[in-house]
Amino acid sequence: MSSHHIVRDDQEPALIIANGAECSKELMGQLLEWSPLVIVLDSAIQRVIDLDIKVDVLLGDFDRDFDPEYYRNLQYPLEVVHTPNQDKTDLEKAFDYLIDRGIPAANVIWATGRRADHTITNITNIVRFSDKLKIVMLDNYSKIFQLPKKFEKWYTATTPLSLIPIGTVEGITTKNLKYSLNDESLTIGYRTGSSNEADKDGIVTIEHRDGDLLLMECFD
Repeated sequence: MSSHHIVRDDQEPALIIANGAECSKELMGQLLEWSPLVIVLDSAIQRVIDLDIKVDVLLGDFDRDFDPEYYRNLQYPLEVVHTPNQDKTDLEKAFDYLIDRGIPAANVIWATGRRADHTITNITNIVRFSDKLKIVMLDNYSKIFQLPKKFEKWYTATTPLSLIPIGTVEGITTKNLKYSLNDESLTIGYRTGSSNEADKDGIVTIEHRDGDLLLMECFD
């Protein structure tokens, strides 16, 4: 595992490491190579240190006798950001930190798996912060991001693609999906677009009129 990253450009996505299930070393290495800033939540810092990863920012509420100075000494120079607000999760505070610094995008790993409530909250936060921060959440099985009103991307045939509405999304029309939608609605908990797939090699188009729609590219 590389212990440092080479890009120093705040226009590149920062990397946030949360405290869910670990991703593969291969995926982490790819993201570290191009991340200008690596932020680790306090609950995950020891796991990250054990992987010999260079950390730029340690962020959290530092509860339960947590000693940030211990990690500052291990990872000098390390910016320590104490965020005691209990009304937000540490991941939400990390998003706030990036917004305050004017960094426009973030890749997030270790944010899924383990506790289901944390996973659900983390995924829906992609939408909550979308007006100020472009968030992509990745693990070994999926890449999750919010769609613009019109989305086009080339996929190989049978690539698994799931449409995840946050609330109700209306006016969804697709092209080159196996199960097509034509000016239809999806509502979380009632009708979703999971386990769809690209019908043929080529451009997949997904449009929607109203609401917040996530796409999950699946790697199973």
